[in-house]
Amino acid sequence: MTTIASFTFNPFQENTYILYDETRECVIIDPGCFTNSEQQELINFIAEKKLKPVKLINTHCHVDHMMGNSFVHEKFGLKPLLHRMEEEVLHAAPMYAGMFGVSITPSPAPEAYLEEGDVLRFGNSELEVLFTPGHSPGEVSLFCRKENFLIAGDVLFLQSIGRTDLPGGDYNTLIKSIKEKLLPLGDAVKVFSGHGPETTIGYEKRNNPFLR
Repeated sequence: MTTIASFTFNPFQENTYILYDETRECVIIDPGCFTNSEQQELINFIAEKKLKPVKLINTHCHVDHMMGNSFVHEKFGLKPLLHRMEEEVLHAAPMYAGMFGVSITPSPAPEAYLEEGDVLRFGNSELEVLFTPGHSPGEVSLFCRKENFLIAGDVLFLQSIGRTDLPGGDYNTLIKSIKEKLLPLGDAVKVFSGHGPETTIGYEKRNNPFLR
């Protein structure tokens, strides 16, 4: 069984996820750890649970979701997995961070590129890659079919959706991604978003004002 640990990091209140199972292999998704204390919280959790990080995954590469890429690479030797269309966003992140008055260490180059339909394996767990652009040009969501949960990045939130006014964002594309890729997964699917609390597909179908 896959355990999902969530950490809220950085000035943007971003959700970083660590997923692991009984094998103790884990993946780190969207490391937003920025301060020394946030970085320490991440590595303390990994040490306490005796986890072995095997993958670093970026659902997308806006600055709040990749602030910790360099730190994770330094500590665990992992380079990010991301969609090819996010590479330009990744390279631009330090510049955008500066616009918010924040200085970050550039991320290492991607280890590999993710595509629709890829299956990411760690331990006894699997995550299917869904291509869900709109908030960012190459955003992906990660679906665990066996355990019925979704890591949704900034695509879908509790009663909201990702903003589309950033470079590469497009409202119609985002709505299409949600309606064609996420909603068909089933009402019972738990959704873990890049910001805020978890929700379900069914709840969002009934209550999300953007999906009516």
